[in-house]
Amino acid sequence: MKLKICGMKNESNILNVADLNPSYMGFIFYEKSPRYFNSIIPEVPEHIKKIGVFVNATYDFIRGKVEKHNLQGVQLHGEESPELCKRLQDLDIIVLKVFSIKNQFDFKVLDQYETVCDYYLFDTKGKEPGGNGYTFNWNVLKKYPSSKPYFLSGGIGPKEIESLLLFFKRPESDLCCALDLNSKFETAAGIKDITKLKAFKQKLIANNYDV
Repeated sequence: MKLKICGMKNESNILNVADLNPSYMGFIFYEKSPRYFNSIIPEVPEHIKKIGVFVNATYDFIRGKVEKHNLQGVQLHGEESPELCKRLQDLDIIVLKVFSIKNQFDFKVLDQYETVCDYYLFDTKGKEPGGNGYTFNWNVLKKYPSSKPYFLSGGIGPKEIESLLLFFKRPESDLCCALDLNSKFETAAGIKDITKLKAFKQKLIANNYDV
């Protein structure tokens, strides 16, 4: 199980989060987000993959951010086409395609993305493209038809740890390769609570999850 800490914003906070050694750190390049990143990413350890988060951005805009910030991957939160995903994959970066879920989901929409992204990310459907602060019904994933690994996102916080541990015992979690953490671990938009993140990680480790 890997951890992705998303919505990073402040330089010193970024470095403090990096000290926790998450597998991924997310930077949001969407101006309408309160976690919009418009600075320079400080140097973090090479094993932490920097993921840029985009919403219906153009190929040239995304490629420009990938090159400027040396991103190792992109997370696509809008209605991006399979063709765009393929072009981005050809940049030799990780491509995560996001799909939003509430109480139901038509998994047939995944078919056209099967060969053009590396992971799916399932988030909670809400007013905003992400960071809405509440979970979706994970039972929907019982019908997950793909063999592609996915990230679990949407309102995951300290209070969800017991629900997560139960979820991990169920077969629909077998392909869940990462947890995406954001708003439930913040003191303000884009500022992560290091103490809460550390405690969350330690609870997973105590339950034999290598994060």
